[in-house]
Amino acid sequence: MKIALASDHAGFKLKKGIIEHLVSKGMELRDFGCDSEDSVDYVDFGVKAVKSVVDGEFDKAILICGTGLGMGIIANKFRGIRGTPCFDDYTARMSRMHNDSNCLTLGGRITPLDEATEIVDIWLETAFEDGRHGKRIEKISKLEDENFKTV
Repeated sequence: MKIALASDHAGFKLKKGIIEHLVSKGMELRDFGCDSEDSVDYVDFGVKAVKSVVDGEFDKAILICGTGLGMGIIANKFRGIRGTPCFDDYTARMSRMHNDSNCLTLGGRITPLDEATEIVDIWLETAFEDGRHGKRIEKISKLEDENFKTV
């Protein structure tokens, strides 16, 4: 599995810790920035990581800003991306089982590293249940086809 990561300044430290964790597990990943705690716009970095998933270069993305909410908004602007802010083990598990999330967003200002790595592990290891949930994902895809305009 190939993972794209990105953060803004508020998520930079947490992203560094998550990268170390994923590397220790042998995961293939790419950091799309940012590269410091200097103030930046989360939009600029989140878009790069999400596009890499849309283009099929990476399987999933993990985006980190102050709360995870802004990055979640950015992620869900792209057809085929199901970005989910997760705050604990339960939301991480459900985002995969019921929503087939392919983009996890985290809050660098609200999630300690030990909790974040647990959320990431659960999110990466949990399978999509499909069944009735698959029908819902199909409806989401249909809405995207109807409402997203090609630029």
